[in-house]
Amino acid sequence: MIDLYGTALGASPNVYKVVLLLEELALPYRLIPVDIRRGEQFSTDFLAVGRNNKVPVIVDHEPSDGGPALPVFESGAILVYLADKTNRFLPPVSAPRQRSEVMQWVFWQMAGFGPNIGQFVHFVVYAPDKLPYAITRFSNEINRLFGVMNKRLADRAYLAGDEYTIADMIAFASTHEFERLGQDFAQFENFRRWHNSIKQRPAYTRAWHSGKAPADTGGDSYREPRAWKMLFAQTAKYLDGVLPT
Repeated sequence: MIDLYGTALGASPNVYKVVLLLEELALPYRLIPVDIRRGEQFSTDFLAVGRNNKVPVIVDHEPSDGGPALPVFESGAILVYLADKTNRFLPPVSAPRQRSEVMQWVFWQMAGFGPNIGQFVHFVVYAPDKLPYAITRFSNEINRLFGVMNKRLADRAYLAGDEYTIADMIAFASTHEFERLGQDFAQFENFRRWHNSIKQRPAYTRAWHSGKAPADTGGDSYREPRAWKMLFAQTAKYLDGVLPT
């Protein structure tokens, strides 16, 4: 059994990518809701497994070494861990070229694609002041990154080649509702083909419509003053339980 600590899939692409893989692997799991608007990510119990006070976090109660339950935080690390555990969706270390291809796109998403989309959404949706420079800066960068992906997919089915891997899951989760990103996606036909192909997979339907995740209450709930402070004004003191009122 895998415990997955997370929030609404629509509110967290990082939780969503883990659910996608768990559904592909058909591993038994339970999603334990963490209300990040109320500061549950700073509770003592959660920090014992989620050392970065962020979701997602998993706890594997049956790790391959037969030892005690194993917590893993950071969505990219979780996907690599689960793929290695099951020997699926990530080539083994004995196939270094193929594995490196997948890992490069995993880190591409983790280091650039996902964070830049997140910053764009923050400045468009959640920032109290709409700063044209910031919005343009991140809009331009995600346009470039979509271009990188689109060119990559021009002559292959998936990011790492002909096989569907965790690289695709991790990028797909960031782009599930890509129409909201304010880009002209007519110029990214290869991306759209790739995106549609993933939505045809049974695991996609199970992940998005499983009912295991809490319902997304919408962006307005994250703009309420205390929730906004909890999410966007964090400092180290929050780790000591000093939360905003």
